[in-house]
Amino acid sequence: MTHIPLRRALISVSDKTGLIEFARGLAARGVELLSTGGSARAMREAGLEVRDVADLTGFPEMMDGRVKTLHPKVHGGLLALRDNADHRAAMQAHGIEEIDLLVVNLYPFEDTVAGGADVDTCIENIDIGGPAMIRAAAKNHAFVTVVVDVQDYDKLLGDLDQHDGATCPGFRRKLAQRAYARTAAYDAAVSTWMAGIMDDPAPRRRAFAGTLAQTLRYGENPHQAASFYTDGSGRPGVATARQLQGKALSFNNINDTDAAFELVAEFDPANGPACAIIKHANPCGVATGKTLLEAYRSAFDCDRTSAFGGIVALNQPLDEETAQEIAGIFTEVVIAPGASDGAMSIFAKKMNLRLLTTDGLPDPRAGGLTYRQVAGGMLVQDKDVGFVGPDDLKVVTRLAPTEDQMRDLLFAWKVAKHVKSNAIVYVKDGATVGVGAGQMSRLDSALIAAKKARRMAEAMGLPAPLTQGSAVASDAFFPFADGLLEAAAAGASCVIQPGGSMRDDEVIAAADEAELAMVFTGMRHFRH
Repeated sequence: MTHIPLRRALISVSDKTGLIEFARGLAARGVELLSTGGSARAMREAGLEVRDVADLTGFPEMMDGRVKTLHPKVHGGLLALRDNADHRAAMQAHGIEEIDLLVVNLYPFEDTVAGGADVDTCIENIDIGGPAMIRAAAKNHAFVTVVVDVQDYDKLLGDLDQHDGATCPGFRRKLAQRAYARTAAYDAAVSTWMAGIMDDPAPRRRAFAGTLAQTLRYGENPHQAASFYTDGSGRPGVATARQLQGKALSFNNINDTDAAFELVAEFDPANGPACAIIKHANPCGVATGKTLLEAYRSAFDCDRTSAFGGIVALNQPLDEETAQEIAGIFTEVVIAPGASDGAMSIFAKKMNLRLLTTDGLPDPRAGGLTYRQVAGGMLVQDKDVGFVGPDDLKVVTRLAPTEDQMRDLLFAWKVAKHVKSNAIVYVKDGATVGVGAGQMSRLDSALIAAKKARRMAEAMGLPAPLTQGSAVASDAFFPFADGLLEAAAAGASCVIQPGGSMRDDEVIAAADEAELAMVFTGMRHFRH
């Protein structure tokens, strides 16, 4: 490949951001402008000389614009090998002119779907000519430059200036890769949408796509390269948040911040403030309160040791008092749906603390898919949007939970959904007081959570652990009574669990003997 001078450009864009300035830059460098429809009109209105593609092809746009660039004089101009004598002869014989630059961004299909448009409107926003031209130009990048992103306009003009009106081979190849990635992402969006409207949970082929948001310093460990890609869904969270201060987020920061915000979103801000503190993707403290400050303090008191260097998520805008309290210990990231000027002023003194704000909370009941790579493939499943309310619970013991106990049981159940399995969560008065996560046995999780609670009671000078009189949640059934009896020994007074074990009768009998109230949800929340 060699440097290729730009003499003729075909421009057809839906997103006209930066179009006029870019087109003027091309014209000033002696590039002839070809265009279609709205793009041509916009450039002409700006005083630019533009040649219609219809003049090039000899055919007008037809069928409501569905057919305008699907023509040999367009695709021949993009695909012809300039150093191939047969190709040049064919061009001369059929009056095909070289097209050196293609600038296309596609119909806004993703935005149309996200806006809730009907099926017919979505179908009309599936671009055909654009992807066909992009793929042709990208294939022939030895001779043709293709631009699909507004962000590359200035880079292209810079490359022209650097190489006396030509583009260099390396730049064209980079743009070609971006072009194929864009058409792949576009097709992925269309195929995923079509699977959705057909209610097909397992299409024969499934495509995945993302847009680079950030190149990370490294992955989970310094020897691993990593990047962060967004999926375009717009779900409130770390991918859409504004970072107001602090150094760039790391791989682990992003993973933990996502876990924290998804958890705190389980608590509707209309019902009061809530705080979740996360460490290594597991909650080390979750609480509600009359104020954000109270919620934060209660969450912090669940496990002060683990909270050091953790991630704090709030379900209401960060206020000055809560910011002052959070600033008292080392915290990696704080994420909230907004922050007051006073809070931002306090955090501004903490250079290493990252503050992220969002436009809202994610909907914990909104559907979607989750993905996990395994050797040779990908596991795909529905997002866990399982929900149980008081009416979904079945009391299985002689004792029934009181109204206060029921509130704590449901609180514990929400938290357990976000704790790595096997999960045991103790809750008292709307705050976690012990969390056991990720153990190979449920008994070990119950023991660890109780041990942490005892340690915190000693550190806080309390006469007894806060697990006394607590509610306890288990993300899956107790296969034996031992885990439940450990919870009883820690002082739990009531239990929420899915039920469904072969030994349910044993476990229920043990609960009755320990004078525990227990309810079954009929739903489990494994989180591996």
